[in-house]
Amino acid sequence: MTAMDAFEQITHGGGNDFADVVQVLAAHGPWCLIGGLAVNAYVEPVYTLDADIVVVVHALPAIRADLERLGFKTETFPHSLNARRGASDLSIQFSTDTRYQDFIAKTERRSVLGIEVPVATLENLVRGKVWAWSDPNRRATKRKKDELDLLRIAEVHPSMRGVIPAEIIAQL
Repeated sequence: MTAMDAFEQITHGGGNDFADVVQVLAAHGPWCLIGGLAVNAYVEPVYTLDADIVVVVHALPAIRADLERLGFKTETFPHSLNARRGASDLSIQFSTDTRYQDFIAKTERRSVLGIEVPVATLENLVRGKVWAWSDPNRRATKRKKDELDLLRIAEVHPSMRGVIPAEIIAQL
């Protein structure tokens, strides 16, 4: 069983949804994967039910229209546009936080669920995870997931420990 097959079963169709989103994004210019799926491209994977993506802001309306034509329902939140299709458990989350825009300029092609996609560099992923972990308005469970991602990165990539908060590194 491939990673995509397993993800497809666990998310009830999320693997196919991810593949369709990647095709839509390929038609709309530069983008990159951030968040948990991106972390999985650098360390041993864990399952996540969302795909966090950064696109060039001006492309988002056209991307939204294309996704809706494919049957995705979209919803706008203060810092994201989210998309979900049918009974799938996968939530596609397009960050509209301007801090992430420069991530698009520096990516690495990595295999995610068997698909080659642009992924934010490890340095940028750590920056984004630290921002999320440091956000006092973020739900405690989300902050703990960010902390775990930072720990996973620190274990496999010791060179990143200097940019990860000391209270997280102290847990290693």
